[in-house]
Amino acid sequence: MARSKQTRFRRVKLSLSDLVGRDYVNAVCKTRARLTGESEKMLRAIATEKIDFYPKEVHEALIDLLPQLGKKFGATLNKSACGVTTCAFVNNSHIDLSPLTGLGYYRVSESGKLHIISKSEHYHASVGHTFPGYRLIDNARKLGILNATHNNTRGHITRLLEEELVRVAAGIEPGDRAALDRVINSKSKSVLNRVINLGTGSISAEAAIKLVLSRFYKVQGDSPKPKYAGRVPVIMVLGDADGNTQGNYHGTTIAGQLLRGMWPKLCDAFEKSNTMLVRALRPNSIGDLEAAFKKYDKGKYKIAGFFHELIMMNYAATEITRQFIRKAYSLCKKHDVPTIVDEIQTCVWSPEVLMFREYGIKPSIVVVGKGFPGGEFSASRILFNSDLDCLPQFGALITNGQEELSALAYLITMRWVEENAEVTGAVGEYFYERLAALAEAYPDYISGIEGRRHLAGIGFLDLLKAKDFAARINEMGLDISVQSYKANCPPSALVKMPLVAGYEAVDAVIARMNIAMAAVAR
Repeated sequence: MARSKQTRFRRVKLSLSDLVGRDYVNAVCKTRARLTGESEKMLRAIATEKIDFYPKEVHEALIDLLPQLGKKFGATLNKSACGVTTCAFVNNSHIDLSPLTGLGYYRVSESGKLHIISKSEHYHASVGHTFPGYRLIDNARKLGILNATHNNTRGHITRLLEEELVRVAAGIEPGDRAALDRVINSKSKSVLNRVINLGTGSISAEAAIKLVLSRFYKVQGDSPKPKYAGRVPVIMVLGDADGNTQGNYHGTTIAGQLLRGMWPKLCDAFEKSNTMLVRALRPNSIGDLEAAFKKYDKGKYKIAGFFHELIMMNYAATEITRQFIRKAYSLCKKHDVPTIVDEIQTCVWSPEVLMFREYGIKPSIVVVGKGFPGGEFSASRILFNSDLDCLPQFGALITNGQEELSALAYLITMRWVEENAEVTGAVGEYFYERLAALAEAYPDYISGIEGRRHLAGIGFLDLLKAKDFAARINEMGLDISVQSYKANCPPSALVKMPLVAGYEAVDAVIARMNIAMAAVAR
């Protein structure tokens, strides 16, 4: 049944001058005019042009297209490039779903079919495709604002973003400079006031691993003696229901892959040499948590850090409970163990922008990325407290981590998300409620719904039924896949709708899911 209530997003209409500061853009315009001979007046007009981030007309046009979902919509690309990637990628490719173009929560594929990006293009197109607010990036290019900088020459926009991330993490209202300055200057371990700008989420997760290991090993020869030198670092992670490490996902660097059980012989070598241990906790098992501290935070061992997600999108969208996470943080604080929340999946999709704030916890390190630059750039960050500010300049950096335009994409996304937090939060709750009703209607097939709001997993009792559902739903234009690549992962169809999708898109998605489930049941 269609919902009668219409989605009413709050209007955000800003210029570059509004977003990054009048003094900065004035200096850019004046200097650019001198450098190129362009009209300073013309440049100032670009700098002060107000862009509607998500016009009502665009939203309504997307709704009007919903009846076309899953149907032939555009041209078919008959001569598509073959590519020369790895065998593993070729075997798992679906070229017919590759994009020709897209707008909002739609993608038109090479097959010419109209799809809803029900997984936000694998979790990073937070505000859909060609988000109108990103026209400010085009305006920045017209002004000659450079993208490429380096760690020693971080630009104004990048430095402004660092401050904004600290503000959001602390829950400070926009414009409260006095409160922000207090946080920036704080020495408290419970305050996040350091930012390192990096590339992919994998690189940021690895930087977090470096921060915790620097308390055991010198980063370089002239580094000070680490606090826990001589003890064996034990990294705690969330695993699967059997207590194996495979349930978590903290990136694709070797260090990140060690945390989820890859490179087993290398893990064994580290353990046998007392270099580093990785131990998994079953999700939400307080018993595992207490046992780990009793065993590995004494004698030669020392728990080096607790790495966790809040919604385990790589393990059936399992939600970590408040009871478990607060117990974990209490033990970590008592035992001087850094807490690392990996928000690559959850950031931006929370009405609080960072989901850890919903739990009332104070992590030592937060890893963010994906949703913030909205798919426009590969750009991630880590936020951490001043007590962990111990890495040398080359301890954690990449050359293109300081890109000005990627920082601008962050600021644009953040402004729209903060302004529309109430709306997107309500739509997310509605989506989850509709998914729960779907599960109740098919108890012989669906085991339940995991996750929270837009981030959800439809758990199935049988893998073949889950695959049947996914195939049918894909045919109807919904981009949904079944998580089946992990041996111990419960079969689950994952969804993560873009934030620009309102009640109308949710109803269209749920209607098709009901049709697909009815067919599966038959």
